[in-house]
Amino acid sequence: MKYTYLDCLALFGVGGAHPGGLQLTKKILAKENINGDTALLEVGCGTGQTAAYLAQQYGCSVSALDNNSIMVEKAQQRFSSLDLPIDAKVGDTENLPYPDKKFDIVLSESVISFTNLISTIPEIKRVLKQNGKLLAIETVLEQSIPEEERSQIVDFYSFPQLLTEGEWVKAFRDAEFHRIDATKYEPRLEQVDEQHAADYSLSETIDDALLEIQGKHEEIMQRNKDKLGFRIFRCS
Repeated sequence: MKYTYLDCLALFGVGGAHPGGLQLTKKILAKENINGDTALLEVGCGTGQTAAYLAQQYGCSVSALDNNSIMVEKAQQRFSSLDLPIDAKVGDTENLPYPDKKFDIVLSESVISFTNLISTIPEIKRVLKQNGKLLAIETVLEQSIPEEERSQIVDFYSFPQLLTEGEWVKAFRDAEFHRIDATKYEPRLEQVDEQHAADYSLSETIDDALLEIQGKHEEIMQRNKDKLGFRIFRCS
C-alpha cells in the first residue's frame, strides 16, 4: 500500500501535529473571548486533542470534523474516555455538513493548506455567524523556489497549492473576510515543556513505510526551513 503524509499522521495518531502544537494553540485561543455560549468548529480535528482542551478549558460547544475516519475514531475514543459531549464526524471542508451561520469560531490547525482553498474558505465563511472569525495556522512560502523543489513539496504533502502570505490574504478577502491579521510563527522562540510534548494514539500495526514518510517530512522541513514558514491568520 502506498501511504501519504496524512495517512502517516492518522496511523501514528499524532495530536498537535501542527507547528507549535497545543502550546501555540493555547496562546492563540487565550486571546479570544470564548465561554459557555461559544459555538466552535474545529476542522481537521485529528485525534481530538485541541477539541478536548477547548471543551474542558472553556465549557464551550465544540464540533469536530476530519476527513480521515481513523482520526475521527481516535477522537471519539478520546472524547468518550473524558466524558466530553463533543460532536465528532467524518466530513469534507469543501462541503461542510453544517447549516449557515452556526459557529462563532472556526479553528484550522494546518488543515486548509491540504484542501482546495477556493472551495474550503467560502465554506468556512458560510458556517460562521455574522461576526464570527476564522483562526488558522497555515503553511506559507517565504521566498520563491525552483519549480522542481516546489513540485517535490507539493507532491509529498499533496498540497493543492503552496501560497505566499499575500496570496493567502487575497484568498481570505475573496471569500469576503474583511479583516485579516497575519502573525509569523517563530519556532525558535517556543520552549516546549513536558506538558506540551507530542501526543500519540498509535494504531495496532505500524508499517515501516510510515517511518520512512516521517523521516522524509523531517528532511523536507529541515532543508526548506528558510523557504517554508507558517502564519497564524485571524480572519473576521
